[in-house]
Amino acid sequence: MKMTKIAILGAAGQIAQLVEPMLLKNDNIDMILYLRHPNKLKQINEAREKVIKGDASNFNELKEALTDVDLVYANLAGSNIEEQAKTVVKAMDANNIKRLIWVSSLGIYNEVPGKFGEWNKNILGSYLTTYRAAADQITASDLDYTIIRPAWLTNKDEISYEKTVGAKTPFKGTEVSRLSVADYIAALIENPTKDVKANVGLDKAGTDGDKPAWY
Repeated sequence: MKMTKIAILGAAGQIAQLVEPMLLKNDNIDMILYLRHPNKLKQINEAREKVIKGDASNFNELKEALTDVDLVYANLAGSNIEEQAKTVVKAMDANNIKRLIWVSSLGIYNEVPGKFGEWNKNILGSYLTTYRAAADQITASDLDYTIIRPAWLTNKDEISYEKTVGAKTPFKGTEVSRLSVADYIAALIENPTKDVKANVGLDKAGTDGDKPAWY
């Protein structure tokens, strides 16, 4: 069976570092771990994971890192997220890679209803505008993307989530565990035809409220 090569952009992110060991359980997956600060990675499987230091807004670096990659999972952040999104699309096109999993934020489409929606908008502010601009770069591309919009993240040791599919579908719940988001991402990577061209909100059922219970 042919090995599948996955590139993880922003590989030191908390969710990314939960996804990586999940993927290592599948002997047919190798990984490129692409990030600015490799010292932030905890443990590396040198036989299956190749670490590349680079910036996701640097086209030449990213294009080279994505050589022979089958799927890209982007766990990126920062004020230049729109620039990173443009560069990811361009570098994937240059390498003829179609499948992208892009982690964004709840609220970028003004899809969070009620008091929680107002609270979320007040807390996140301009962050929502920049993350929306980045998501727009992805959805306007010819890529087979899945955009993931998680609720407010917890470190609970649980996998429990529901999906709201569609940018205009009212978001449910207020929180979700990082482990749940990682589980969904790993499932997409192992079943790359699932939720293609989909815009997916993730939350834990029954966590509705005016704000996350832990906040």
